[in-house]
Amino acid sequence: MIEHPLGVVIQGSLSQGLEVRLHSDVSVEQMRVGKFLVVQGVRSRFFCLLTDVSLGTANPRILANPPSFEDTFMRDVLAGSGTYGTVELAPMLMFTPIEGEQKRGSETKKEHNSLASFEAQTNADIELLPVKTIPAHFSQVYEALERDFRAVFGWEDDPTRRNFAIGKPLDTDVPICIDLDRFVERSNGVFGKSGTGKSFLTRLLISGIIRKQAAVNLMFDMHSEYGWEAMKEGKEVSTVKGLRQLFPGQVEIYTLDSESTKRRGVRDAQELYLSYDQIEIEDIRLVGYELGISEASLDNANILEAEYGKSWIVQLLNMTNEDIKLFCQEKQGHAGSIMSLQRKLMRLDNLKYLRTACPHNYINQVIESLDAGKHVVIEFGSQSNLLSYMLATNMISRRIHANYVKRSEKFLQSKNPVDRPRQLVITIEEAHRFLDSKIVHQTIFGTIAREMRKYFVTLLIVDQRPSGIDNEVMSQVGTRITCLLNDEKDIDAIFTGVSGGQNLRSVLAKLDSKQQALILGHAVPMPVVIKTRPYDQQFYTEIGETDWSELSDEAVFAAAKIGRADLGF
Repeated sequence: MIEHPLGVVIQGSLSQGLEVRLHSDVSVEQMRVGKFLVVQGVRSRFFCLLTDVSLGTANPRILANPPSFEDTFMRDVLAGSGTYGTVELAPMLMFTPIEGEQKRGSETKKEHNSLASFEAQTNADIELLPVKTIPAHFSQVYEALERDFRAVFGWEDDPTRRNFAIGKPLDTDVPICIDLDRFVERSNGVFGKSGTGKSFLTRLLISGIIRKQAAVNLMFDMHSEYGWEAMKEGKEVSTVKGLRQLFPGQVEIYTLDSESTKRRGVRDAQELYLSYDQIEIEDIRLVGYELGISEASLDNANILEAEYGKSWIVQLLNMTNEDIKLFCQEKQGHAGSIMSLQRKLMRLDNLKYLRTACPHNYINQVIESLDAGKHVVIEFGSQSNLLSYMLATNMISRRIHANYVKRSEKFLQSKNPVDRPRQLVITIEEAHRFLDSKIVHQTIFGTIAREMRKYFVTLLIVDQRPSGIDNEVMSQVGTRITCLLNDEKDIDAIFTGVSGGQNLRSVLAKLDSKQQALILGHAVPMPVVIKTRPYDQQFYTEIGETDWSELSDEAVFAAAKIGRADLGF
């Protein structure tokens, strides 16, 4: 394929990027922020992101006396010489010939200066490197081709890697893949203001993890939109399939509100209950703002726990004022603080899933499902208020994390692959409530985010206010998938700990409000703006949906027995 040059490099630096002057036959309106271009240098081919577009003139007198709108002849004369367009490029990666094959004298250098020679090389001859230099003056600039994208982002069917196509570039019909093995080994985030499609994007990512068997998932489904079918955004009233419907043999749904789950027609959902004796003071501290509990009350809660152990909440709720006063005289507590704590904790009686005692340990049941390789969705139904969501999520995650710590330590001691825990990804919504700088050091989620992959547990945080998340936690987020954000503080938070973030700010600010996202971090070689993959019937087919009603009993039994991925397992 013969490429058409778009312009030439006229100046730039490694820190500030490259300035490119467009050729006269290239309209500045063809250039869009987020577009990918390549610069052909003498020795390397630079893969670049377009970050800004501007207009220039060769003489300021032209601006003082511009041609009239009707004078097309004069405008055509000036185009490309007196007036021109420029674009700013941020070099992201460079394709460099492997060392040792290019030392053949000056003739070979000239040969590699030609584009045709560079195209003749295979990917095996090219090394993908971070940018440590820039191309020379007047290097030609071209559109990025499919081979460039494949060299950078790979392809979904690569047998050597767990790649998943999450979308396409804005103006090129080429899949952009993320490396799921690298994605799940660190905590990640999906960010964007309300209505930008965070839930659909999250469902896409989790579908890819399930399909490629990169990890097991534990999803705290605040609004009941991941497990079973959910409403599709837009003017048309329609629904999209949930993960249980796409992967019927691999996804299990637990519900904290069985009545709501039954009303929605969810099949085979298992009930989940928690007991008061499973609540620890750290859980109460997390929801202290929602309950209005003071630090003095929490200090007195420690006295109650020291006296009554795990049953301290039940004992407190059954105390009379006289009992509290007598207790304070004996244990040096503060009666007013304990009475206040008692009143505030009475609100927990409104949570449908809380019991004085449970017939068995439901959290262990969830752990057994995860150990068996099942993906678990915990639905909240009508119990989706922040108090309910934060309390249950923290209680369950803390115990699962403790289980993983023990198993990881056993694996570290035995070195036996059989003892290695399955990689676990925990998905939480309204993440800034758990990871605020005031409480992050007291919640299990702050611990998980800081530990990275030490105990085989990572987070997928979904949030519309990344500025509310502690800076230390944000710096540990491996891959950030960001839809449109308008608030300057939120945009600043996205680029916490990211080199060259200033060049990407303009890209993020100009995303469309639907189906566009900026991906940067551990799972992709370079930042990339994508149009996200549609979550529709075509996706259901590509991801491996199985219509069980059309399969014979023998086929269903065989699929369950061998766990075939192409049948949805």
